[in-house]
Amino acid sequence: MAKYRNWINYRKKYPGLSDEIIEVLKKSDNKMDYQQYDLKVDRYKTDKVTGTVIRIPSREVSYDRLLEENKQFQAESDSVEDKAVNAVMIERMMVCIKTLSKEEQNLIRELFFHNKSERRLATETGIPQMILHYRKVKILKKLRKLLEK
Repeated sequence: MAKYRNWINYRKKYPGLSDEIIEVLKKSDNKMDYQQYDLKVDRYKTDKVTGTVIRIPSREVSYDRLLEENKQFQAESDSVEDKAVNAVMIERMMVCIKTLSKEEQNLIRELFFHNKSERRLATETGIPQMILHYRKVKILKKLRKLLEK
């Protein structure tokens, strides 16, 4: 289906405009038509030999169409800004951890850096699990306050 185009006569509408500005306006109109119509419309072509009609899909690719065609998408990754913020936060956290006592540092290291559970650490150290849990909560509150400064 052909689209009827009503061309605007910019020379008549705006008599004082220079040729460069009129050219820019025409290019802008063409670009708008392309984005609003040409990209979104499927085209059909008839094969002269076999007489079959071939559908040429629109050039605008929608997310739904890609899902229907089982296309794979790149995994979302952190932006450069997020990586930079994370690096700064980790650096601040390490500085804050160094201000803790040796016992507190050891508890944090075993639980978070060596991925030990509270129960396993309790059996290794002989300290009851609930006491380790309360110490961990107290240390985390202390770290949170240090980070807020």
